[in-house]
Amino acid sequence: MSTRIGVITFPGSLDDRDAQRAVRLAGAEPVALWHGSHDLEGVDALVLPGGFSYGDYLRCGAIASLSPIMTEVIDAANAGMPVLGICNGFQMLTEAHLLEGGLIRNDHGSFICRDQVLRVENTDTAWTTDFTGEQEITIPLKNGEGGFVASDDVLDRLEGEGRVVFRYVDVNPNGSLRDIAGICNERGNVVGLMPHPEHATEPGFGPDTALAMRSGVDGLAFFTSAIQRTLASA
Repeated sequence: MSTRIGVITFPGSLDDRDAQRAVRLAGAEPVALWHGSHDLEGVDALVLPGGFSYGDYLRCGAIASLSPIMTEVIDAANAGMPVLGICNGFQMLTEAHLLEGGLIRNDHGSFICRDQVLRVENTDTAWTTDFTGEQEITIPLKNGEGGFVASDDVLDRLEGEGRVVFRYVDVNPNGSLRDIAGICNERGNVVGLMPHPEHATEPGFGPDTALAMRSGVDGLAFFTSAIQRTLASA
């Protein structure tokens, strides 16, 4: 029986189909879920995809965090289900208080789209066990409100507890405090990050370099990690 990973579509989601494809390429069964439902359809893990849910009105992810299905998402996350929030999904997780901190407008005031190098700093989460410690990966980044912020106390706690999962390398693209690209909750089952691993799951779609035809798969380990975690806990 294969792992079933749900991908939730919200009004304004852009990357839900990409996330479903990434799940399939990793070897799991993608399950399309709708924001207006209260049924998680028995999935083993959840992905909140990127996009501009509800047009990013009020704050990015704020309205989506109040969608009907989020009641079940919060309950499932608190019960230990692996949950991944990508870009707008990360914003939803902070708005739903499943992750600490928040995301604000990029410090340069512009939307940014680029290949981004990240350092993996925690390989014990449900979404990172297939990485190695301090591994550097390259996946696409595309956001206008990607600057991670939190109080000094929260930042110190995240650092001290090893809950900074990903950090920007070489350049900080959006002004995120302490170069933080992604974090997790205390249990490590909920992870949020601004870059897009679902866009880095097939050879030939990596950075524009001489090695491009053999690169582009650094994001696949997010999804294979979740599969291994769900199988281990079955």
